[in-house]
Amino acid sequence: MTPRRQLLPFAALSASYFAHIGFFNPYLPLWLKDMGLSLLTISVLTAVQAATRLFAPYAWGALSDRTGERVKLLRIGAGVAFVVSCGLFFDWGPVGLGVLLLVMFAHTSAMMPMSEAAMAHLVSQGGAFDTKRYGRVRLWGSMGFLVTVFLAGAWFEAFGLKHFPGWTVLSLAAVLVSVWCLPDLKEASHHSGAHVSVWPVLRQKPVQWFLASTFFHVLSHIGIYVFFSLYLDALGYSKTMIGVLWAVSVAVEIGWFFTQSRWLPRMPLTAWLVLCSALMVVRMGMTAAWADMLWVLLLAQAMHAITFATHHTVCIALLSHHFPGRLRGRGQALYTVIAYGFPGVLGALLGGVISERWGLASVFVVSVGIACVATASAYRVWRLQHPRQELV
Repeated sequence: MTPRRQLLPFAALSASYFAHIGFFNPYLPLWLKDMGLSLLTISVLTAVQAATRLFAPYAWGALSDRTGERVKLLRIGAGVAFVVSCGLFFDWGPVGLGVLLLVMFAHTSAMMPMSEAAMAHLVSQGGAFDTKRYGRVRLWGSMGFLVTVFLAGAWFEAFGLKHFPGWTVLSLAAVLVSVWCLPDLKEASHHSGAHVSVWPVLRQKPVQWFLASTFFHVLSHIGIYVFFSLYLDALGYSKTMIGVLWAVSVAVEIGWFFTQSRWLPRMPLTAWLVLCSALMVVRMGMTAAWADMLWVLLLAQAMHAITFATHHTVCIALLSHHFPGRLRGRGQALYTVIAYGFPGVLGALLGGVISERWGLASVFVVSVGIACVATASAYRVWRLQHPRQELV
């Protein structure tokens, strides 16, 4: 069993990284709006983060697989991101800001895939992925997100969004300290000997449908990631309440990560995949139709425990199964590219066009249809792996 002291630094990194994400992602659109930018410009700038996920995670993942130096690469990425973030204090204009965000995200977007790959190596002793130990580490990320999304909302409500760059620099400084606290583990490097290709794995039908289901599932989530804060702001919710609604989703996420080892064994992982996407259909429908009713929004946000937390753990476990050993870094990177890179770019850009023409609520209406496609894809994964088993 992996000693706890080896996992504690990963918990610290998860907490600091998601503390950064906890205020940056929800409030970046509002900061850009505060600068006087249009919805379309905001959608383009927020899409930059997803755009880096098209190339950066796989490049860093392949390098980490080849060298085994995941921790050293994490330190380089965190250091560059911290230095570049200091540029947010200056007015570069939309194009200059886009370039700055591109460089910063190119070094942060691969941090979690590399960290997950390194941690999966520790919690997969004997070839079995330990969901309990993984969940206990990952919940610290959710706690970091919870703290900053709530505190930042209250801070920005009281003092305005002019301090957004300062929050960015401080949070990335915490990430930088965390990566230097990681054990300097080095897996066996693979620059020599037979090269292990990912193509035989990618040609497997269950893997293809699994990646398709993650693509559509996360694409349906983009309405939340990019437009949710703008949507609530347009409906008249205060920044504090926006933070509370984000915090609710993360609070239930923490509860799930802490107890998931009790629930996950009750169904096959692929069956959970179907349930996650089916509930995403319900969540997006409620958000689109009844966002003016606070109690409905609270219930919809509570579904995050299944639509995100469960889905994330299931995906990491399935990736660990399909992409073991030398394929681990590239498998995590491919997942990031396919499930977060392409959906992030498409969702942000198309969402910007749709919201400009038909309003922000229309983004969530479209998300309902996309979640239906995700559900059908997940059902196909389950059927391929359990052809004679009943879903429930």
